[in-house]
Amino acid sequence: MINRVEKLSLLSEMISFAKNESDLKPIEYNFLLAIARQLDISREDFDYLIEHPINYIHLKSHSERIVQFHRLVLLMNIDEENSPKDKIKLHNYGLRMGLSHESINKVLYLMESFPNKVVPPDVLIDIFKVQYN
Repeated sequence: MINRVEKLSLLSEMISFAKNESDLKPIEYNFLLAIARQLDISREDFDYLIEHPINYIHLKSHSERIVQFHRLVLLMNIDEENSPKDKIKLHNYGLRMGLSHESINKVLYLMESFPNKVVPPDVLIDIFKVQYN
């Protein structure tokens, strides 16, 4: 179970990832707001994070880091516009989270073969499980 500060950190990281060089697109904002609700973060706190990011906190739980990586994959593909630069950024986020280089590459490769580039959670978990064992 992750605490409130960790939840705010996850959300802040996702906002930073989505903002890239521009403001949040409405589709990204709505997706992130849904994640905030899942994490029991108020809209006020969410909107505050958009303007005032907080420091990244490394999650101890490997499974929570996989879930967060999956959220970032979904976020990257939500507007159906991703560049090689976005993939590099996602790869670096995954590495910073302590995820396996091989697993990250496999997810990025397999993503192309799924409708809307959405890797099903069970497939993603299996990819990381192989590397974790």
